[in-house]
Amino acid sequence: MSTAAIAARYALAQSIARQAGLQALEWFRKRDQLVIESKGLQDMVSAADKDTELYIRAQVLARFADDGFLGEEGGLDHADADYLWVIDPIDGTACFVNGMHAWCLSIAVTYQGKPVIGVVYDPNSDEMFHACAGQGAYVNQQAMRAHSASSITEGVLGVGFSHRVPVSSFVPFLDRVLSNGGMFIRNGSGALMLSYVAAGRLIGYYEPHINSWDCLAAIVLVQEAGGTVNDFLANNGLHDGNPIIAAGAQLYAPLLALIQPT
Repeated sequence: MSTAAIAARYALAQSIARQAGLQALEWFRKRDQLVIESKGLQDMVSAADKDTELYIRAQVLARFADDGFLGEEGGLDHADADYLWVIDPIDGTACFVNGMHAWCLSIAVTYQGKPVIGVVYDPNSDEMFHACAGQGAYVNQQAMRAHSASSITEGVLGVGFSHRVPVSSFVPFLDRVLSNGGMFIRNGSGALMLSYVAAGRLIGYYEPHINSWDCLAAIVLVQEAGGTVNDFLANNGLHDGNPIIAAGAQLYAPLLALIQPT
């Protein structure tokens, strides 16, 4: 793995995220003109998602024509490439189309299957969460650290849910969180809430099934901020998705115990 090659992609990911984010923000401001399509229960897509992904793809391939690309809307190209860009052009589309600010862009880069770059850009707050393996994690130019909590009573958990899993498999976890003095939020964007874990704003995050384009960038953020994340890529998680569990290093085990009680 070339340090220069990684650095070039890290810089490009940040530049593309900002430009694509500003373009998406223009769509957000004229969202009454968007045609919304349904991809399934509580799963929407719009021209803003598609156009933003096409823009990101074009910018990446103009610079690194041999890199692979996995996008939520456009699927997988050049799967055997050493470098793979994993993109969610708008994470939180339901929030986006309904005028809420809880949406973002997520760009990850893997090298030979290992996530090495993560960029999550929130255009509404102009916050860019970014990290490169071995270099720490930052929001804009400020270093991030995951929360030092060791108990769920010391802060707020983020949670996510999709109807790809049974409701009955998730509600007992919420009951255990509340019964043990914890509290949770769900804002509609897994990538953004995971970025908040990296920034120490949330003490942890759990979602029973999430797709790789929604979380891979933020996994790099959390790990580089000193947090702990489950092995999301196990059992073909890149293509099929998996549960995601992320928290500060001291809270990970207690959070896991609430998710998977003995």
